[in-house]
Amino acid sequence: MIKIKSKYLCLVVFIILFMGCNKTRTTKTIKLAHGLDINHSVHKALVKMGEDLARLSSGGLSVKIYPNQQLGTERQIMELLQIGSLDMTKVSAATLENFAPKTKVLGLPYLFRDREHSFKVFDGPIGQELLNDGKKYWLKGLGFYDAGSRSFYTKEIPVRHPDDLKGQKIRVMPSVTAMEMVRGFGGSPTPISWGELYTSLQQGVVDGAENNPPSFYLSKHYEICKYYSLNEHTFSPDVVIIGTHFWDELTKQEQDWLQQAVDASVVYQRKLWAKAEAEALEAIQKSGVQIVRPNKIPFSEKTHQLYEEYQSDKTLQTLIQQIRAVN
Repeated sequence: MIKIKSKYLCLVVFIILFMGCNKTRTTKTIKLAHGLDINHSVHKALVKMGEDLARLSSGGLSVKIYPNQQLGTERQIMELLQIGSLDMTKVSAATLENFAPKTKVLGLPYLFRDREHSFKVFDGPIGQELLNDGKKYWLKGLGFYDAGSRSFYTKEIPVRHPDDLKGQKIRVMPSVTAMEMVRGFGGSPTPISWGELYTSLQQGVVDGAENNPPSFYLSKHYEICKYYSLNEHTFSPDVVIIGTHFWDELTKQEQDWLQQAVDASVVYQRKLWAKAEAEALEAIQKSGVQIVRPNKIPFSEKTHQLYEEYQSDKTLQTLIQQIRAVN
């Protein structure tokens, strides 16, 4: 009797151990890195994505997040995705254009009429085409997060007109489009990584920068720059990206779960963003920052030459026309 019980006990232990080992073996952990603060709406949305994915997959898929540039700048993170050393990230469309040429169109100034127009483009067939543009470079887009509109902030001179940017060194992302835009306004574009910008502003390496209200606030750049001009030159989104090395390892069911989790996080992030944007503008104003609301027409007129330079690029011209045609 004792021997029979012992056999049953051994069998039960074996089954438990086997199930535990099997679970460990089949659980896939997605390594995701980004450059933003953990209080940013993007990070919160990515956390939700991970929670939803774990629920949908019954624990078969999990997400490990590395925020605050722990694994490098956006460009460095993208390169890690390309070689398969990292699985997912969130990057600005301005960074993505260096890897997926069609996404350059998203950085063109005053292309979108308003935020609603941009969402219709991002969530429609044009957006899907742009998300797939990087696949031949081992990068697949899964969704667009709201990054609001980008505007100029400066240390010494408020920007009420493009002429106010003349002679000013303005930090831009490592984007050809962004550099050409600032140059067209009369400024001197200076590419600097996000993590180095606070010190660069402090030490006078640059006179200002351009970004959306939450990023201006959470980065504490308002401590140095006391003028924020809401000229809203671009609606360049953030893009959730997965490396195709990892994507191709997933089953069709796992891919569907991941896409479903990302789609839900897009809706969640956009709601968080709207709230964060209003709170950021209120907070920086209370801190003593002067918020300037300039006439946007002179800025828009200065971008005509930039569009003319892209006339020879038939692919971009087609995309521009398609985007403008979206009601």
